[in-house]
Amino acid sequence: MPIMIVLSLVLNIAVLIPVCAGLLTNAAWVRQSYGDHTPARSILLSIYISILLASSLLLIVSRPEAASALLFVQIVYKITTPFTVRTFKNPVVISNLLIAAFHTATLLTVWRSF
Repeated sequence: MPIMIVLSLVLNIAVLIPVCAGLLTNAAWVRQSYGDHTPARSILLSIYISILLASSLLLIVSRPEAASALLFVQIVYKITTPFTVRTFKNPVVISNLLIAAFHTATLLTVWRSF
């Protein structure tokens, strides 16, 4: 597996473990960044858990094509976040954009190697 894909998957795991834990425990920083507990926030938690599990599995089962598809979907949703949230100032939006930039660099690096 290309090192950049490994790094992107590890980044997903490193970010999503505390985020999922915060969402599950309704931590104060989660309420400030994501808002109060709602069905929509629970759906987001499900999506985050799916990305966390997929990233973990892809580190074990080397499938660069599947990892690339996962990263591409993440890039799209993360880049659209400031437009759906209607701000660039929210900490989740900012972290999404930074992670999207890293994942974009990963995909460009991997795709250029073919």
